[in-house]
Amino acid sequence: MRSVRARAALGATVVVALALIGAGLSVLLVLRANLTGQAGLQAEVVAREVAGQLALDVPYDRLEMRDEEDHPVQVTDEDGRVVAVSRDLQAISGTGTDRVAPVPSPTAGGPGGGSDDDRGGDDGGDDDDSRATPAPGRGEVDSDKPDFGNGTATVDGETADYRFASVQATTPAGVTLTVHAGAPLAAEQEAVGTVRGAMLIGLPVLLLVVAGVTWLVTRRALRPVEDIRREMAAITASEDLSRRVPEPGSRDEIARLARTTNETLTALEASVERQRRFVADASHELRSPIASLRTQLEVGAAHPELLDVPGAVADTVRLQALAADLLLLARLDAGERPGLAPLDLGALVREEVSQRTGDRIAVTVSVPDQGRFEVAGSRGQLARVIGNLLDNAERHARSTVTVSVRAAERGGVVVAVGDDGAGVPPKERERIFERFVRLDDARTRDDGGAGLGLAIARDVAVRHGGRLTVDGAREGGARFELWLPGAR
Repeated sequence: MRSVRARAALGATVVVALALIGAGLSVLLVLRANLTGQAGLQAEVVAREVAGQLALDVPYDRLEMRDEEDHPVQVTDEDGRVVAVSRDLQAISGTGTDRVAPVPSPTAGGPGGGSDDDRGGDDGGDDDDSRATPAPGRGEVDSDKPDFGNGTATVDGETADYRFASVQATTPAGVTLTVHAGAPLAAEQEAVGTVRGAMLIGLPVLLLVVAGVTWLVTRRALRPVEDIRREMAAITASEDLSRRVPEPGSRDEIARLARTTNETLTALEASVERQRRFVADASHELRSPIASLRTQLEVGAAHPELLDVPGAVADTVRLQALAADLLLLARLDAGERPGLAPLDLGALVREEVSQRTGDRIAVTVSVPDQGRFEVAGSRGQLARVIGNLLDNAERHARSTVTVSVRAAERGGVVVAVGDDGAGVPPKERERIFERFVRLDDARTRDDGGAGLGLAIARDVAVRHGGRLTVDGAREGGARFELWLPGAR
């Protein structure tokens, strides 16, 4: 199934079906157990009534059995012989013996009298009279929980299922008898059948209702998702990233999905626009040195004595530096992660300053002799950041360029580069970190770089888990601070 609605409806239906089947089986089992227990209790009552009569030495043929049609009774002795049954009992099963015809017991002819030999004979007299007299005292009924079992019985030509209870009784003569009394299970079977039939009819109807309701609710819930999908398909077809998907007024997951999608479209639009601007600016910056270099080479080819070799070299160097900057920005945009080699930032600053022999203004270095300022990162990229900051300061300073290294909060290290130039207006302090941005109006090669140095410096700082900010310097110019986390 490719439809979420179909899968949701099917899943809900299966879950409800399993729950209803489990609940229905539980109800049927509990109902059957209760009704069977009630039938067993009725059978136990009848069995104890008959056992009580046997314990009182009531003769077998005089036992009173209530509701003989609904409660068949069978009495057996210790040897399993049937000594008494209820009236009209024609067949029985589930009591240990299926006999229904009483058989005289060899131990006694029944409560209230002995065997045939004891009750009659040629000799008479007091001894015979005394043997015919019931034994004094009374028997007892077993008070333990009776044994229960299911079986069938045929009473007056009708066969039915019964719950049998077996109770033992001891006559005054010491004879142990077992009374098997049954209670009909027709009520239990009828009730269970009725409930089972209702469940079999109601379950499919209920499942159809659940499936239909789930289908409708899911379709209504997923309607905003379909709107989002349709709008995204239109945006993909038109390539118009300024369009946005509709945001539902709810505060659920779908609304958050729509907002996140719009935020993604906004970021994507900004990224594409930034890429377009980057390509346009890069083309503009590359066009000038390439055109100048071509012009000089063409003039040199026609008039070798007029070839400006130093100018051609300068244009080539500038073109090479610009290509290196563009390559580094491309690597940073691709998500290249810097190396995490430990290095001393103070030593790196000293090394970079010592290599700047041709600067217009000498750089004043302030690095404490005590302690090491270790950070983890790419030596080449961090050296590039320091070099770009010093180049920017040299370009705008009047007479002073300073660089210092100090420990900072949270175990970090700060490199500060300041100058005494015109400074950066507060409104422009974030804009100068954008690519190809220069605050001066002129864009000739004499005015400085292509506007990539500070953008590269901030990107590298961010990739190293740090930050690069600009503020006013005490000398009146700009002060750039590079914060990097200390090496762990």
